Amino acid sequence: MNEAMLVSNVFLWAVVLGLVVVVLALARQIGILYERVAPMGALMMDQGPKVGEVAPAFTLDSIGGGKLSVGGHTGRSQLLFFLSPTCPVCKKLLPVLKSIQNVEKGWLDVALASDGDLPEHAEFYRKADLKSFPYALSTDLGMTYRISKLPYAVLIGEDGRIRGKGLVNSREQLESLFTAKEAGVASIQEFIDQRA
Repeated sequence: MNEAMLVSNVFLWAVVLGLVVVVLALARQIGILYERVAPMGALMMDQGPKVGEVAPAFTLDSIGGGKLSVGGHTGRSQLLFFLSPTCPVCKKLLPVLKSIQNVEKGWLDVALASDGDLPEHAEFYRKADLKSFPYALSTDLGMTYRISKLPYAVLIGEDGRIRGKGLVNSREQLESLFTAKEAGVASIQEFIDQRA
């Protein structure tokens, strides 16, 4: 009888130790998986004014009337979204921008920018119902920020400094600019690299 109890205890301890090993292996795999599916922020291309630098100031005519001021110490943050009427991803993000404009209106102004022919953009502005946004056309603005791919966003802080920028294809990438600003880093990738 004692031998049977001894054997069963040894067997149970072997099972428990085996389970501990399996749990540790699963925890490690979950950690690896978490790193692989970590949020992908806006893809920052190392061109134009850098994050942390003072944003170049512009005062531009808006398609809907009035002026669009870019940069400067305004006391509010500004999301400058570069788009094109022929860019399908830009069009996909317009409802997201409207939502962000509504939800983040306490601290953030959203503005649209592009270059090209005014009649084409005016038609796009009307058809896409963009009257709630300032929308300016300026080749100089795009050249200053060295915009080569769209859609591209630049987050300018309330102090007039660039707080985030990059190629954005989704709401998550747009919001990654806000997260990077809050974390005090240039991008989410930089934040993840610092923690690795």
